[in-house]
Amino acid sequence: MKGYIEERAVDIANYIISNNATVRQTAKQFSISKSTVHKDVTERLVNINPALAKQARKVLDVNKSERHIRGGLATKEKYLHQSFHKSY
Repeated sequence: MKGYIEERAVDIANYIISNNATVRQTAKQFSISKSTVHKDVTERLVNINPALAKQARKVLDVNKSERHIRGGLATKEKYLHQSFHKSY
């Protein structure tokens, strides 16, 4: 079991780096929770492959710093579509 978890942590990091993926996208891709993704990258991978962990962490940090922007754009898009579909 432990080997599977270590392999998954490496696979997750490679996916994040190659796809510039968010925690949510990664969790969906691997059918695991967001907290598992976070734990694999921030805790487990550091012991397995520190260099890979650092690269993945860099991508996640950028995504985290931009999430408020993406959220705002999603909300704007939502309300733009709602105004088109309203009937008066």
